[in-house]
Amino acid sequence: MLPFEYDKHKALNVQKKPFMNFNLVSFDTVYEPQIEESKRVYVYEFLADEPKLDLIFVHGIGNRNISYLLWFAESFKKHRVNTYFVILPYHWFRAPNSWRGGESFFSTSPKQCRTMFHQSVKDVRRTLDYVEETSHLPKAIMGFSFGGMIATMALAIDERLKKGILAFTGGDWRWINWYAPHTEQLRKDYMEKSNEYGCRDEATCVKNRSVVLEKLEQLEKIEDIFQLEPACFHYDPLSYAKFVRQPVLFFKGLFDRVIISKSSRALIERLPDVHKVSLPCGHRSSYLFRRLILRRSLKFLLEDEKLDHRSLR
Repeated sequence: MLPFEYDKHKALNVQKKPFMNFNLVSFDTVYEPQIEESKRVYVYEFLADEPKLDLIFVHGIGNRNISYLLWFAESFKKHRVNTYFVILPYHWFRAPNSWRGGESFFSTSPKQCRTMFHQSVKDVRRTLDYVEETSHLPKAIMGFSFGGMIATMALAIDERLKKGILAFTGGDWRWINWYAPHTEQLRKDYMEKSNEYGCRDEATCVKNRSVVLEKLEQLEKIEDIFQLEPACFHYDPLSYAKFVRQPVLFFKGLFDRVIISKSSRALIERLPDVHKVSLPCGHRSSYLFRRLILRRSLKFLLEDEKLDHRSLR
């Protein structure tokens, strides 16, 4: 069984708690997580009046971005888009209170990261299973930052997703591991501990990855990804990009230091059907453009001729 596959016949065991303008939905994972708190998937369900589309929304790494990204879920709901905001494993109430969110993803071991990333993909796909039980509307996905990486993988893997929005995200672990501010501790861990491939610094990373980077365009099917070594390619969005057949709207920050330009450009160049929107902002300051992002996203999701409008009536 491939890392993103699971038993679709396993019972969801759904629980739902209504709140003022959303439902908090939870259901069982299809994998055994590292910690007890992540054994159930939690989804903020924002159901619109007379909805036209179902949107899976995936947040970034860490807990701090979750609360302000929920604004998008609330706003999509007001514009007739059912929005399912997935809390990723090892985040928020899927992690101990002492965690800042996503600690398990910060590992020098590509094989451990492969497991963590594909657990996230499984949670997205399991959310789709849940949504399909009550809705026959078209399905799309939107991911911010780290969530954009998970969204890229999910788009390539799951054809139920008809469109994708990737915001302030990228690929190629060279640029993320060695240049992003939030991976500073990871760089120290590489120097002290190395990993199973002997990666200790950017030079060894480039050496280990350079030959495989040239082979990505030769991949014929997703299964081929898991023949690549080192295993960081098993969860690098670059490996999945060519298999994303759906139209993609891509938001890029011109002054983004978390996902630097070389990282976002590498992913954009490999996506077959992508429309790029560049904004004069950094990673966090992108929130100042949230209304513009919302408008462009709604136009892309609901007005583009590639969406089957017959299913929206």
